[in-house]
Amino acid sequence: MASVTVRSWALCTVALLNLPFVFISGADFIRFLSFRPIYHNITGETTLCQDSIPWSVALKDGSVLWALFVDLTLLALFTAQHSLMAWSPVKQALQSVLGALNRTAYCFTTALTLQILMRYWQPVTGAPCLWSVRHAPWSIWFPLLCFALHFLCWAIICSILLIFDYPELLGIKQVYFECLGLGDPLSQKPPPAQRLLSHFRHPICLELAVILWLLPSLSLDRLLLAGTLSAYVALAHSLDKQDLAYLCAHLKTKVLLFAETQRGSVEQNGSNHKEKGG
Repeated sequence: MASVTVRSWALCTVALLNLPFVFISGADFIRFLSFRPIYHNITGETTLCQDSIPWSVALKDGSVLWALFVDLTLLALFTAQHSLMAWSPVKQALQSVLGALNRTAYCFTTALTLQILMRYWQPVTGAPCLWSVRHAPWSIWFPLLCFALHFLCWAIICSILLIFDYPELLGIKQVYFECLGLGDPLSQKPPPAQRLLSHFRHPICLELAVILWLLPSLSLDRLLLAGTLSAYVALAHSLDKQDLAYLCAHLKTKVLLFAETQRGSVEQNGSNHKEKGG
């Protein structure tokens, strides 16, 4: 019994220690994707690109090519980690070794590769921008519009992740179920939900596309980042009619439940008013 208790405490400690690192990495990723490029565009503190340099010259520049090579290597590292650890043979092998900490390890390595990508990312400042909004009044209003839409998209992403069982996505629920002897939490979900999650583990496609592409200035390195991540997200999902039918039915159930709750609250308030009036 003592060994079981020690093991449970060890699992909980590892899973909980992983949380701050994952959250900090997520906040850094938001800053990397949204705040930094929009802020630099508004303030002009950092040169994002050189429109005076022709493309024919920029694409022969050694510094530009080296920066693109480094960035492409970092993106390959991230996509390889994200794909290999989600591949069924690797996932099963890690599950046999790590057990309930498998998802925690996945989140930790994902956060680690993101930190490496953000730390060593090379901005391409020696090439023209693909587009750049620099004429008044749009040079002020368009970055502010981008900031507002980015903020809205990140809020939607956080809300969707909470709806999609965020503790299970972070590996907390797996450890909790293991300590209680309940097994894998995913196995407790109905088969349609398991099928949906296997096809749709990151329900943020549209919002992430807006964040990646909607910017006042699109530099060459941002084009590489946006194009690679957009293609990866698009290819990683395989929703079909059964998944969509389950999503619609699940959403309808939530809406009906919310409507019943609201109706009960209104009826309760009405009865209270009648009692006070009587």
